[in-house]
Amino acid sequence: MPFTRISILKGKSPDQIRAIADGVHHALVEAFKAPLKDRFQIIEQRTAETLIYDKDYLGIERTDDLVVVHITAGRWRDTAQKQALYRIICERLSVDAQVRPEDVLVYLTLNDKDDWSFGNGIASYVPNDASPS
Repeated sequence: MPFTRISILKGKSPDQIRAIADGVHHALVEAFKAPLKDRFQIIEQRTAETLIYDKDYLGIERTDDLVVVHITAGRWRDTAQKQALYRIICERLSVDAQVRPEDVLVYLTLNDKDDWSFGNGIASYVPNDASPS
């Protein structure tokens, strides 16, 4: 059930954008055991004026190929799974989309099962939608 928002600077090819999106999704499937068909992503192509970042924060040299990956997912993953996710995303984006690992920024927003509704006005992961009427 992860939901992903990927922000990049305008100018990447459609093939590279798809490779980035696919790489992130496959990393979620591998590291977080997300179902293959559980794919919800928004790709934002930004101008330099609307994607502002520090080019050397924490001593990591970033370029304008920066890819910011914001994943909203359930809080039941442990630190080892999160570390695996970060590593696999970097590996896949490096190989499949020619993005340097230094240019991959990933952050998670964690939530609970009752924080998701995938349609029909119900809490999709709550048995029998136990929300109050």
